[in-house]
Amino acid sequence: MTTLGLAPVFLIIVPLTAAFLAVVAPWPRVLVIGAVPLMLALTVALVMSVWRDGPISIAIGGWQAPLGIELAAGGLAASFLATTTVVMTIIVLVALPAFGNRHGETRTGWAFWPLAFMMWAALNAVFLSGDLFNIYVAIEFLTLATLALVALEGKAGTIEAAMRYAIFALFGSLAYLLGVVLLYAAHGTLDLDLLAAATKGDSASLVGAALITAGLAAKTALFPFHAWLPPAHAGAPAPASAMLSALVPKASFFVLVQFWFVVMPEAAGPLFVQLIGVLGAAAILYGSLLAIRQTRLKRLIAYSTVAQIGYLFLVFPLAGGDSAAQPWSAGAWTGAMLQAIAHALAKGAMFLAAGLVVEAAGHDRLSAVHGLARTMPITAFTFALSSVTLMGLPPSGGFVAKYLMLTSAFASGQIVWALVILTGGLLAAAYLFRVLAPTFLRSAKARADIGAVRQALPLTLAATSILLGLLSAQPFEFLQIGRPQAATGGLQ
Repeated sequence: MTTLGLAPVFLIIVPLTAAFLAVVAPWPRVLVIGAVPLMLALTVALVMSVWRDGPISIAIGGWQAPLGIELAAGGLAASFLATTTVVMTIIVLVALPAFGNRHGETRTGWAFWPLAFMMWAALNAVFLSGDLFNIYVAIEFLTLATLALVALEGKAGTIEAAMRYAIFALFGSLAYLLGVVLLYAAHGTLDLDLLAAATKGDSASLVGAALITAGLAAKTALFPFHAWLPPAHAGAPAPASAMLSALVPKASFFVLVQFWFVVMPEAAGPLFVQLIGVLGAAAILYGSLLAIRQTRLKRLIAYSTVAQIGYLFLVFPLAGGDSAAQPWSAGAWTGAMLQAIAHALAKGAMFLAAGLVVEAAGHDRLSAVHGLARTMPITAFTFALSSVTLMGLPPSGGFVAKYLMLTSAFASGQIVWALVILTGGLLAAAYLFRVLAPTFLRSAKARADIGAVRQALPLTLAATSILLGLLSAQPFEFLQIGRPQAATGGLQ
C-alpha cells in the first residue's frame, strides 16, 4: 500500500507525534511549520482519494473487523476531516504569537501545544473509526484535552468551568460505555457495519442505543445538557475556545449520526425523532435568548454555539419517515451536515476574532467592539462574514444548509420545524447585531496594535464559510459519497 493510501493512519499518527514532541521539544514554531503542511497534504490526499474512488477502508495490521481495527472514510468523514484540518491550521497559526515564545516559559505557553495536537489527533480518530469502542477511546482523549484547555490559565472561574465540564463529560462517558457494553453483550461485535446487520430492535439494543444517545448528547451540549458549554468556552483562551466551539461538539454529533443512520435506523421511531427535535428546537430558542442577554463578548458567542448546535439535531425529525423512501430525507441529512461544517468555520473565525479584540482592548465586555470598524477593520469584517453564516443569510454555507432543512420541513409537512429555523435566524440577527452595530461607532479608545496578518487569518475561515455557499454544488455532491441508506430512506 502506498504512503498516500495510508493517509488515514498518518492523519492520526502525525498530530500524536507532534503532541509528544511538544512536551519534550522547546520549538513550537518548528512543530507547527513541520506538522501543518503535512496534515494539509494528507487531508488533500484523502479527500481526492474519496472523490476519485469512493469510500475507503484500511484494516490496521491486515486484520479485518471484528478481530482487527479498521479506519474508514466516506464523503461525510472526509468532509469533517477537511474542516478540522482547515480550522486547526488557522487556530495554531493565530496562537503562535501568544503561545510560541519560549523565553520566560509559562505553564500556559508550554501546555497549549501538546493539548492542541492531541485534540487534533483525537478528532481525526473519531471521524475515521468504525468501531464503537475505538470511538470511545478517541472521545476520551478528546475530553481530556478539552478539559485541560478549559483550565489552561488556572483562574478561579476557569477551574470551576472545567469542573462543571468534567461532571457532564463523566456522565456522558459512563452512559456511552454502558451502552457499548450492552450492545457487545447482545451481539458480540462493536463494528458499525456488523452491528447494523446484527441489531434487530431487541430490548438490549434499544437500551444500549438510549444510553449511547444520552452520553453523546451530553458531550455535544444538546439542551438540557448544555450548562457546561458557555462557561467553558468563554473562560478558555481564545484559540482554545475556537477549537472547543468549532470542532469538539461536532465529534460526538458525528458519532450520533453514524450510529442512528448506519446502525439502528429502523429503531428510530416517531417518539424518538420528535423528542430529539424538541430538544434541538429548545436549544435554538433558549441559546439565542440567553445570547441576547449577555454583556460579555465571548459568552455571547458561546451561547450562540448552544443555539447553533440545536439546528444539527433537527435532522432526526426532518429525516424521519416510514419504510418508503422519503424525497426530503436526503436534503435534511445533507443540510444538517453542511450546517455543522459552516458553523465550524464561522464560529472558529468568530472566537479567534474575539480573542484579538480582547487582546487589543484588554477586556471582553461588549464595549470592546465600539469603533472596531475604524480601528481593526479586518477583524470587524471577520465578525460580519461570520454573522452572515450564523444567521443563515445568502450566499453563505449557513444559508444553503438552512435552505435544505427548510425545504425538507415544508416538503414533509413539518411546518413547526420550519418556524423554529426561521425564528432562530431572527434571534441570531438580534444578538449578532449587538456586536456588529457598535463596530461603526466613533471611538477614541486606545487599543493595542494587532498585526494585519493575525487579523487576516480568522478572516480566511469566515470567507471559507461564505465560499461554502457560493460553491455548494461540490460539497453537496461530495457528501453523497458513501451516504447512509437511511439518509435517503428516512429513519423509521
